[in-house]
Amino acid sequence: MDFKAHVYRLCKQISKGKVSTYKELAKALNSKAYRVIGQILHNNYNSTIPCHRIVNSNGELGGFNKGLKAKIGLFKKGGVVVKRGKIVDFKNIRCYFR
Repeated sequence: MDFKAHVYRLCKQISKGKVSTYKELAKALNSKAYRVIGQILHNNYNSTIPCHRIVNSNGELGGFNKGLKAKIGLFKKGGVVVKRGKIVDFKNIRCYFR
């Protein structure tokens, strides 16, 4: 399995209503390639991979290939509240990988 496939596999583990970070994904992959992970997710057009659930380490949304408005809409649909470009209650809905 290549690096990209591992990134997608981890993204699929994030439950609806939860979020994780580029850094957490990288840690789970024993990597520091945060930017590479960001590019992989930005270039994902497979709707079965919930890449919108990945945010910056401070809870800010970061980019999304369909635009931030779409990302906010997906979060809202999943019960995640976004205010001023940040995840509300970020620490309590954050997903960590084991």
